[in-house]
Amino acid sequence: MFETIRVTGGRARLLERHVQRLAEGAQRLAIPLDIDELRTELLQFCQALGQGVAKLIVTRGTGQRGYALPQPCRPQRLLLGSLLPAYPAQHAECGIRLFPCDTRLAEQPRLAGVKHLNRLEQVLARAEWQDPAFAEGLMRDMSGRVIEGVFSNLFLITEGHLRTASLSRCGVAGVMRAEIMARAAGLALPVSECDISYSELLQADEVFVCNSLYGIWPVTGLAERVWSVGPLTRKLQTVVADLLSDS
Repeated sequence: MFETIRVTGGRARLLERHVQRLAEGAQRLAIPLDIDELRTELLQFCQALGQGVAKLIVTRGTGQRGYALPQPCRPQRLLLGSLLPAYPAQHAECGIRLFPCDTRLAEQPRLAGVKHLNRLEQVLARAEWQDPAFAEGLMRDMSGRVIEGVFSNLFLITEGHLRTASLSRCGVAGVMRAEIMARAAGLALPVSECDISYSELLQADEVFVCNSLYGIWPVTGLAERVWSVGPLTRKLQTVVADLLSDS
């Protein structure tokens, strides 16, 4: 498993959501983790890093040839620090276009939501376009349902209702996705996780993508569909702005 954490002012943003996702993933993959120890390591590492991106990789550890789980299991952790990505400011201000990827996400409910290290589907999807006019790609499952971006989660807004894809079959349960749903509920904005068809996406009033490094990017184009940056997307950008500040 891995986590990619935004660090500003020596603080790990959305730390508890990252830790919770790790704990849930470790339980599902039967990897024994001392979550309190891991949290302490992250806090110390991020304080020393100051500003940038902390990437935590957790593996089951070494074992013999074959698929049997190693006994005893001695998990290994690797922490890496890097600079924050220099995303263009216009992505958040003016919106982005999505590339409709042909690569589909395989359906495996036992892994759905987990941010595991097998990202081959995302690698193949990202290789589909080189045109800088597209900042992100749209990924669907084998049945054509809208799931997420290549490196983001996706929301649509229809008649004031915020919707995001169900991740019961595949996809990554992003920490910014969870935070947006929680904060939207606090604003009395209706929120639901559900199956979303491609046609429903195209009929939405507003669309945006999100992740823990850049926050929210409005979507202004997909195939022949064009959107304006809508008022609820702008409001939600303001609501999560504190997670992107340097203070």
